[in-house]
Amino acid sequence: MPDPRDTRDLESFAAALADELPGHWRSEYHRHTAYPDQFSLAEDVWDLNLVSAAVAEDVLEHDAVLTREDGARLYVTGRPRQDEEYLVAAMAPPGIAPEAFRGVREPDGIAVPDDPFRAADDITADLLPRYDKALAQVQHNAQGFAEQQAAPAGAGAERVVMTWADDGRLVARPGSEEAAAILRENGFVHDEQHAYVLSGDDTAVQGRSVRSAGARLSALGIRVMMRNPPSKPALDTTPGTAPTPAKPGARVR
Repeated sequence: MPDPRDTRDLESFAAALADELPGHWRSEYHRHTAYPDQFSLAEDVWDLNLVSAAVAEDVLEHDAVLTREDGARLYVTGRPRQDEEYLVAAMAPPGIAPEAFRGVREPDGIAVPDDPFRAADDITADLLPRYDKALAQVQHNAQGFAEQQAAPAGAGAERVVMTWADDGRLVARPGSEEAAAILRENGFVHDEQHAYVLSGDDTAVQGRSVRSAGARLSALGIRVMMRNPPSKPALDTTPGTAPTPAKPGARVR
């Protein structure tokens, strides 16, 4: 049974948080009557540290899911034994093959204060940039797998390689003027040294630009490849030891 001492008003907190986050978010609150009930949503938590440990080891009375207009989701719940904090984690996109997540580092969740204004600042500065970056790469991986399966032999010879820079910018090298034009139309700026560069100042805008450009390029049979800089393969870095779930129903990517 849930802990009766958890008196936090998560429903109101999550609704206020949704209003404070950049973009348009809606909040959906859930209350659990038994321990196994928390896993139906928590199994999609994209985390291998703080939040996944709480889901696996503690009975969570309730949780909420914040959904952005583009489908991105955040999982929100109370932090066990910390009455003045909440836990917020990214949720993995549904319906994508596990292979698309390979090599993409989990955008681990964070603890935030029970003030929705301060919490929104922390999420915007820390979690959302990592989430949008991981989400864009997974979606492109999935698109690439689908194209490989659908394309006939010899098709898709042209490709555009997009490489994440250490400062969050995305550097693209098109193989044709047609591909370059699509990049320009989607916010990439020509740079003599780096070919075409997309700013990382606003990760939500960056993510939309990448998805739009990728869709346009794919429609022309041009494959998009997402890469990390060779000198710092951050997304391949092995995270710390993952907590062992207490129940088979709790799973993390």
